[in-house]
Amino acid sequence: MLTNEHIKQRLTEKFGEGVGNFEEPYGLLSFEAPKDLNLKVLNFLYDDEELKFRFLTDLCAVHYPDNTGKELAVVYHLHNMVDNIRLRFKVFTDIKTPDVYTATGLFSAANWMERETFDFYGVNFLGHPNLKRILNVDEMDYFPLRKEFPLEDQSRIDKDDEMFGRG
Repeated sequence: MLTNEHIKQRLTEKFGEGVGNFEEPYGLLSFEAPKDLNLKVLNFLYDDEELKFRFLTDLCAVHYPDNTGKELAVVYHLHNMVDNIRLRFKVFTDIKTPDVYTATGLFSAANWMERETFDFYGVNFLGHPNLKRILNVDEMDYFPLRKEFPLEDQSRIDKDDEMFGRG
């Protein structure tokens, strides 16, 4: 039976100090690697005959504005459907050069997920076959889910804050 401990052991055997920050929130194995290793780690998880993480459930980004040099995280959720095991894999990148290698060569589903992540967070997926906005207008010159943008227009006067519990 495949366990989180065995997956962690296989990853550290292969990548050593390249993988780290292992956690298990709610039993979900979660770990990090440098962004330059993202494809090597993904390929290993996919190809290894014991691990068999061959389904990309989700790919998204998270903005950590206070995490200097690692402001953007790209998060992969992978699933081994044979053993019904899931894991979370994160890579961090600088917001000034948000370049991460595309996973479209390994997972076809990564195509639209990476486009959405680019559209909302500005992550530049190197090697992506068609990296352009997918949900927002092409003319948009910012990335709306970054935390540098307020959730609502601060100049609005057509609502009463007391109605929203802020009065």
